[in-house]
Amino acid sequence: MVVWERPEPPERPALAPLSRELIVRAAIRLADADGLDAVSLRKIATALDVGPMRLYGYIENKEELLDLMVDAAHAEIRPVGDGWREVLRSLADAMRRAVHRHEWLADLLGGRPQLGPHALATAEAVMAALGDVSVDAAMPVVSAVNAYTIGAVRREIAERRAERATGLDEQRWQATLGPYLTRAFAGGNLPALATVVRDAVHLDADETFRMGLDFLLDGIEARLSG
Repeated sequence: MVVWERPEPPERPALAPLSRELIVRAAIRLADADGLDAVSLRKIATALDVGPMRLYGYIENKEELLDLMVDAAHAEIRPVGDGWREVLRSLADAMRRAVHRHEWLADLLGGRPQLGPHALATAEAVMAALGDVSVDAAMPVVSAVNAYTIGAVRREIAERRAERATGLDEQRWQATLGPYLTRAFAGGNLPALATVVRDAVHLDADETFRMGLDFLLDGIEARLSG
């Protein structure tokens, strides 16, 4: 029986209150503060002031805990809007905001089935908005938006982690590597790349995400209209 359907142990009044929700909240606080490596049943038990063995009455292993954490994050992903395009944009934006709030989520999205009640509610809202899209096209359309969003936010989180690790923000990175690129472009062997780096408008992360999503949604709309 999957964890969402498995009954919780009966409460024991003499002991500190415990539930899957309390366990997951504690795990998310640990992960938000120090990443997934900081999440362990021992640390969760300490945070909740309970014995570690009590946790096993609610979850069987860390994999179940990760599934519960991902599903809890999906409670923050509630797409809204009129029509499929607005809802898919809202889905992408909400997913990106959730990952920015919970950096660890970037490591888990897309890598495991998302079948918890919150994830299913999100999927239902999206599919309901795709009522005018054929049944055969609905899943590929949503998968394309999910793939774009997950890829984009993983890159953003990787850049954020690299900045923390190296101490180099974008301006410092440019100052450090700018002379190297100038020398690389001086030989004339990379003319297209040199033109883009030198002449293109440099967008911030929000603008880059929105523009890429627009390209994707425009392509989907053209395909559905064709």
